[in-house]
Amino acid sequence: MSVDSSVPQIRFKGFSGEWVENDLGELIDIRSAARVHKEQWTKAGVPFFRTSDVVSIYKGQENAKAFISQEVYQGLSEKIGKLKKDDLLITGGGSIGIPYLVPNDDPLYFKDADLLWLKNDCKFDGYFLYTFFFSSPFKKYLKSISHIGTIAHYTIEQAKSTPINTCDTEEQTAIGSTFQKLDSLINQHQQKHDKLSNIKKAMLEKMFPKQGETIPEIRFKGFRGEWDEISLSDFGIATSGTSIESEFTKDGKYKVISIGSYSENSVYTEQGIRASLSPKTESRVLNKNDLTMILNDKTLAGNIIGRVLLIDEDDSYVYNQRTQRIEPFNEFDPKFLYQFLNAPSIRKKIFKASQGNTQIYVNWSAISKLKYIVPKKDEQTAIGNYFQKLDALINQHQQQITKLNNIKQACLSKMFV
Repeated sequence: MSVDSSVPQIRFKGFSGEWVENDLGELIDIRSAARVHKEQWTKAGVPFFRTSDVVSIYKGQENAKAFISQEVYQGLSEKIGKLKKDDLLITGGGSIGIPYLVPNDDPLYFKDADLLWLKNDCKFDGYFLYTFFFSSPFKKYLKSISHIGTIAHYTIEQAKSTPINTCDTEEQTAIGSTFQKLDSLINQHQQKHDKLSNIKKAMLEKMFPKQGETIPEIRFKGFRGEWDEISLSDFGIATSGTSIESEFTKDGKYKVISIGSYSENSVYTEQGIRASLSPKTESRVLNKNDLTMILNDKTLAGNIIGRVLLIDEDDSYVYNQRTQRIEPFNEFDPKFLYQFLNAPSIRKKIFKASQGNTQIYVNWSAISKLKYIVPKKDEQTAIGNYFQKLDALINQHQQQITKLNNIKQACLSKMFV
């Protein structure tokens, strides 16, 4: 490993020598587009990219598409040329410095005020140049030209002045290919994660009865009959949390469950808060298969209030104020209750019962009377096991995404200079 700033810390075998520093504008043509007026946009035709399109592609999100006619595209392209495979579009306003690698020679145009065009003309390996815009050297440059308190911009002149260290084409191709494979693996796991998450979302809607009904739309084979109406307080012994902040200590044995421990996907969030065993906490030690419900939310949106955690081991957690402990009775399956109470259609009941302005809250005495429709325990167990397996698959893909992203970030910091 070299400490020379012109040589990367990690390098493929067979490559040597220093990388060469230039300003990006010395190596590649950087330009903008000819103006397109909004009245020229159409509902179909040649794709017309804006910052929102590039950002949504980067984030893997959907975005309302814009188009221009073939005739308008031909006229504009005659003025400035056409985007080609391995050219880049870079966001110049708002979320600046986000790249889009043009995948082919198909007609494509872009908004002049939003995006910069890096006309590659085979001067760079396309994926190498694309990846450079995520690297530590570029992020450092971007930070140096950003001004606190003003709207961020990445202009043509700033793009031309961007320092970039380059290697020969073969090494660029090796680096670009590596990151392309990494991104492909991340994307594959993300697609599977999203597909399973969508399946879970649909099943949460269909495997619990709708409002006013007593039978779910989808049911496992062998189960029939109506579900029973039960109050929330009938699920188990409920105990309110109390303030235990005085027992917080760096080396405490117990993880603390408080408002910050609840996430929007109903999974425990590690805050690094610990508590010791004391007369004040000993009655707040949770057992495996206990449920905890948060009764506060820091936002008016109510994305956290009423969410439930399922405790996964004995003698490891204590709960703080504004959390309600539920120790399920034997006739209820804890895994079922966890999925059931976190289902969007079920949580609506608690959100409707909430009070407050800047922070919303519910009182257990009020929501404990809410009525729910639930099946017998054997059907509860089948449903709980199904969702547990689905969650495990979703979590596996999320773990792979996290692992691959960590590898990618490490490579970004060590394979560019």
